[in-house]
Amino acid sequence: MTHPPAAETDALARLRATGVLAVVRAPHAESALDVADALLAGGVSGIEVTYSTPDAAAVIAELVRRHGEAAYIGAGTVTTATQAEEAAGAGAQFLVSPGTLAPLTAAMRATGVTVMTGALTPSEVMLAISLGVDVVKVFPASLGGPSYLGALRGPFPHTPLMPTGGVNPDNLLAWFTAGAIAVGAGGDLLPAAALASGDMAEITRRARQFSAALAAARVATGTAAAAAAARATGRATGAGAA
Repeated sequence: MTHPPAAETDALARLRATGVLAVVRAPHAESALDVADALLAGGVSGIEVTYSTPDAAAVIAELVRRHGEAAYIGAGTVTTATQAEEAAGAGAQFLVSPGTLAPLTAAMRATGVTVMTGALTPSEVMLAISLGVDVVKVFPASLGGPSYLGALRGPFPHTPLMPTGGVNPDNLLAWFTAGAIAVGAGGDLLPAAALASGDMAEITRRARQFSAALAAARVATGTAAAAAAARATGRATGAGAA
């Protein structure tokens, strides 16, 4: 199931420019806000506030208020239509679900924000495409690694794929070389121990590692200029909207 390439939407350009989405599973709302600040200080501006975080919608609303266009903020672990509507109402710019279900995907798409749903096998990718998602979240990507993502690009060369799971600074280049539009980063960026202890300095240190690896990957893959242009377009769009 392939489709001819189309012009990239502003939303996909913003995702590509962001490069790394931090999957935030914080123990409480205040921790999630501190984590987002620590990530931004380290150069990671993609913040996916999961619904396993207490008061996720309130966290999203506060992050949008604090950071505006300086951050790309959305909701993760979206498993119900109510969560999709609530997150979009709070200002989420994207919605991520770990899997792909037709009724939930329809509810997510009805919000009008960027929709990313999870898939691993070719059949699951085909289902996600048929339901009209914007991005397929390849999860758990750790099961196959970058070579598996590259294999998926064969039958799905024009489908935006975002691997999540098993992503770290050492293999970031391999993921982008394999064709990722962006990556989702969880435990290697936000280790459970740092979240539990409130070690925001450690999270900022890891964010800097990811940010540096992303910059190097863009140079290696020849996408640095395009990413910079997309970031500039996003800032201009945000300023115009304001």
